[in-house]
Amino acid sequence: MNIVIIEDEIHASDALESIILKFRPDTRILAKPESIEEAISWFKKNDAPDLIFCDIHLSDGSSFEIFKQVEVNTPIIFTTAYNEYAIDAFKLNSIDYLLKPLKNEEVNAAIEKYEGLNQSNLNLELEKLNDLLRQTHQLKTKESKSRFMVKSGKTIKVISSKDTAYFLAEDGVVLLVTFQGKRFVINYTLDQLEEDLDPGSFFRANRQLIVNINTVKEVNPYFKGRLHLVLEPGPEEDQIISSSKASSFKDWLDY
Repeated sequence: MNIVIIEDEIHASDALESIILKFRPDTRILAKPESIEEAISWFKKNDAPDLIFCDIHLSDGSSFEIFKQVEVNTPIIFTTAYNEYAIDAFKLNSIDYLLKPLKNEEVNAAIEKYEGLNQSNLNLELEKLNDLLRQTHQLKTKESKSRFMVKSGKTIKVISSKDTAYFLAEDGVVLLVTFQGKRFVINYTLDQLEEDLDPGSFFRANRQLIVNINTVKEVNPYFKGRLHLVLEPGPEEDQIISSSKASSFKDWLDY
């Protein structure tokens, strides 16, 4: 059996490979793309594998973007660390859906589920998967989140997304930071925000930051094809965009 693992965390990718090979030592891991861009490039140049393990959240966006740009008629087992997603929909429309941290027995059970499919059932699973991908595309067109309820002491305030300079993950919490530099803790993950915000106004710069287009003052070349952002107001730490996201970020700036 030939498998591709799409995962942006190297340790998670290596761990999954170890689990697979523990139960299926004859399996060939053909590739382990770490980004949307890398995965698309691999699928365009190679024959489809028998099975794909795919993390929903990658460093440069949602993995569904891969399957919008390339046709991959291969069953997929989705993985994610976030159970806020519509688990029932994924279980219904994909081979399986696994929550991180992955457990040996669950990975093995998912592979056994795939192996138990005959061709007729496999075709049905692929049809359902395509339906799921179409559904997620339609969800992307839903109305973007326009405001957030925040607490300031004992007071509740409403902050417009238009007044938000960026969202920052810091010390285990996510902060909404206004253009005036005021910081508020919000009960969202960056992955949730990435799905809910207007993609024309906000960009997931890296694992810690989602930035408003009006906050970006300068973009400077950095080492190995990466980009250094100058933001106003800006976080204390330097904000770097990886080489894999640099192209999509430039496209976003010029949209």
